[in-house]
Amino acid sequence: MKTLEDMTYLIQQALPELRRQYGVRDLWLFGSYIRAEQGAESDLDVLVEFDNPRLTLIEFIQLEQQLSQLLGIKVDLVERDTLKPEIGKRILQEAVAL
Repeated sequence: MKTLEDMTYLIQQALPELRRQYGVRDLWLFGSYIRAEQGAESDLDVLVEFDNPRLTLIEFIQLEQQLSQLLGIKVDLVERDTLKPEIGKRILQEAVAL
C-alpha cells in the first residue's frame, strides 16, 4: 500500500497534465487517508475544482480512472461545486491542498 506521501507526490507530478487535459484548477485530499484511519480496502477521497465546470460525465470518470491507475488504488473524485453545505464544511475543514 502506498503512503499518503507517495500518493501526494505522484498527484503533484501529474497535476500539470491534469490541468491541461481536464482543466483542473485545484485538488485536495480528504477522508480516511488524511485522518490516518485508512485500511487495506480504503479508497482515496479527492476533491476537485475545475477552471471550466462543463466537463462531461465521461471526462469526469476518465479523470477519476486516470488517478486510480496512477495511484494503484480506487479514487473517489468529488467536485467541489457539488458539495452540500453541511458535508462540504466538514470536508473543507480536513482537506489538504495539493
